Amino acid sequence: MSPHSSDPGSVRSAAEVNEEIRALWLRAGGSLSAQERAEYELLVVEWAAAIRGNVIEAA
Repeated sequence: MSPHSSDPGSVRSAAEVNEEIRALWLRAGGSLSAQERAEYELLVVEWAAAIRGNVIEAA
């Protein structure tokens, strides 16, 4: 699990989360274990929330 996802006060940018997703895939060598898949899913949800936040701010 991401060390940042357990901190509800921590709001990261989509770019920061995307960088962590890329690092996860690199560490995994392109094939995720069950634990890595769970981490990936949490990161994707966090990334989507950050993207939504950017869209709302732009509106």
